[in-house]
Amino acid sequence: MLIEKKNNNLFLKSSTILGLIVFVIYLIFDLGLLNLIVSSDKSRISLVILSIYLVASLHWYYLSFLLDREIEGLYSDSKKTSASLIINKFLQLGDKPRATDFLSLVEDELSNRHALGYMVVDVLLKLGLTGTVIGFILMLIPIGEIKDFDPQVIQQLLSKMSGGMAVALYTTLTGLITSILLKLQYFLLDSSLTNFINHLSSRVLDEE
Repeated sequence: MLIEKKNNNLFLKSSTILGLIVFVIYLIFDLGLLNLIVSSDKSRISLVILSIYLVASLHWYYLSFLLDREIEGLYSDSKKTSASLIINKFLQLGDKPRATDFLSLVEDELSNRHALGYMVVDVLLKLGLTGTVIGFILMLIPIGEIKDFDPQVIQQLLSKMSGGMAVALYTTLTGLITSILLKLQYFLLDSSLTNFINHLSSRVLDEE
């Protein structure tokens, strides 16, 4: 069975996506929205979420580079399956594993690389929800300070409550957007990994 060489361009797709992310961040900064979020969020959780997302995106970009090398190795002109780097690793173990065991080892090795990314997706979402809780706590604290219904006191109270509401809304929004984006980024990796394993299965079974 012959494997048709396809134009994968995973690294090119990842580079384009990363470029768009950087451009959007620059646009948000230029419009003053980033400064608004950071200054309004007294808990600084939004800043933590954005920092984690940027680091995770760089890690995702590195993983896309590694997976792209594996795919290029598989589709190289060499007729040997060992053209792929991860496959070389397992072939150097000594005893040649059976096809099913071999494919399972390769798939597990590559899939485990993505585990950290999905954990970060969950962390970003949980941080956003934590910020929501903190924001509501900050919003409710001033209520206990009410001693009379003087208009000035009420105005100050509403001002403090709005600060807590800003924390709740901005952290939730930041957590949701970054977690969704990062999950979509890793979905691209998973899709390419599935195609890689399918074509690798065809080649390994053909060489048996």
